[in-house]
Order: sequence, then C-alpha cells, then structure tokens
Amino acid sequence: MELFSAKDVSKTYASQQALTNVSIAVEEGTIFGLLGPNGAGKTTLIRIINQITAPDSGSVWFDGRPLKPADISQIGYLPEERGLYKKMKVGEQALYLGQLKGLSRHDAMRELKMWFERFEITAWWDKKVMELSKGMQQKVQFICTVLHKPRLLIFDEPFSGFDPINADIVTQQILQMKKNGATIIFSTHNMESVEQLCDHIALIDKSRKILDGPTKQIREQYKSNIYDITYRGEFDVNTHDMANKYNIITHSQNGNGNKLCIQYPEGSNSRELIKDLVEQVEIISFNEVIPSMNEVFIKVVKQNS
Repeated sequence: MELFSAKDVSKTYASQQALTNVSIAVEEGTIFGLLGPNGAGKTTLIRIINQITAPDSGSVWFDGRPLKPADISQIGYLPEERGLYKKMKVGEQALYLGQLKGLSRHDAMRELKMWFERFEITAWWDKKVMELSKGMQQKVQFICTVLHKPRLLIFDEPFSGFDPINADIVTQQILQMKKNGATIIFSTHNMESVEQLCDHIALIDKSRKILDGPTKQIREQYKSNIYDITYRGEFDVNTHDMANKYNIITHSQNGNGNKLCIQYPEGSNSRELIKDLVEQVEIISFNEVIPSMNEVFIKVVKQNS
C-alpha cells in the first residue's frame, strides 16, 4: 500500500524550473531513496511534502487521500541544513520540539530519556547546542525528528557530521524504525548508504525523474557482461587470442590466486566465455560484476546530459 505519492508535480521559481511532471510512489514500511545531483529538484519535492511550499500543478497524496495541513503531525523531517536553536539548552529544546509535534510533556520526557540513553548523550541535557560538536548536534536533531514516532520520516543527508561508528548507530536505528513500520524517504549523495538501506529509488536530474525502480532491479538492469574470475594455471591472454574476442579489464597472475576481470561483447554469453577459459585453466571462482549505485548514478546522469 502506498503511504505517500506525488503525481505529475511541477514547480517553477521565477524562470527556474525546479520540478517537471515528477511522479513517485512510496510504499508503506519501505525506505525510498530520493536521489539526484545538486540542484536537480530533490529539495523542492521535500519542501512540497512538508507543505513548506505548494506545487504549481500535480497532486500530492498521503495515506490514499490528498495531503492536508494536519498530516504534518505524522511527518518527521531532518533537513540537510540543521535548524536547532544554538543558545537553547539541549534538553529544553528537545522537549519543546516534542510538544510542538503533539506529545504531552510526560510522553516527550519518557521518549527523550529512552533516546538520550540509547545514544549515550544524557550528560548533554543541560548543555547549550552551541557547545556541542557538529556530530553531537546531529544526534540531537535526529532524536527530535523521530521523537513523535511519525508514519513518514524524511532524512536529508542524515549522516553528515558523523564518524563511521555513529553513522552505523544511526543506520541501525533507521533499519529498526523500518522494521517497526515506519516509512522513510532518504535523500543522500552517499550511494553506499543507498545500497545498504533503500528498497526503491527515484533519480531526479534537471527537474525531471530519469530513473525509478527497486534498487536491486536497477543495479541488475545496468549490468554490462563483466565477470571477476579467479583461476589456477598458466594463461596468456594474447597467445590464446582472448584480447581480440573479449575486453580484458584487468589481469594479474600470482601463483594460485590468478585474477582476471573480463567483459564479453553483446551477442556473446557467459557459457562461451567459460568454454574458452576452461580449455586453458582451472576456474576457481566466476562471478558476475553487478554495478554499484554510484556507477549507475554517474552513468544515468551523464547519459541525461
């Protein structure tokens, strides 16, 4: 079931076209990657979801009906540009923001105690935000975003300012929230995080959606007949006429750990490649190379240019 969808949404600022007929559908209980280069239109779409601005045309839907102002209480938004009040105390501010999202003071205190203990930041309660490092501030803002247990969470570059250990802690919390039923829109330039977290992605470039689908399916779609092979034996790509038939990407020989990265041309197949190899060497491993989301991102955006 779709929790959120945008249908043919367009938005123009003065003479700048920010979005052009963009449609996305976010299934309940999934993590949806909203991707694109800088200036592609992602932030505009996020602002429309949060009702900070409105589309010029198209429609936005939440839980099967048009999005309405009251739905903001069911949305949690962590913006790329952080928005904490630097001179306020951490606990005072988190409590205020929790109540602003509809929690009673008692419920907000209970949830904050749990989150502060989980993130090991209880000692920061009476510190001013300006006294904290960027990573510490990020932890506080993350907590303020998820505190009221919204049905839809929007994370824009959530790992900015985190070291690898804290990034992993937040990653595990995001996965746990998904397991508990939360729906997440995840915007980032870190394609490793996309591969790790996202069930589905949409890629926007120059105001238009240019790619949309399940993450694994998209990576499979952009395979290019490349294989990593480990073999045992003596093998010369030149004497066996392999260089003319295949694209030898890399080749290293080191005793029993000889490695070959090779691409066969369109119209050929892996069986033919295996046949040519087994006549010469003993194959230890034969694995197709699936492109990373980073490679797919670069390829698709370049093609669109």
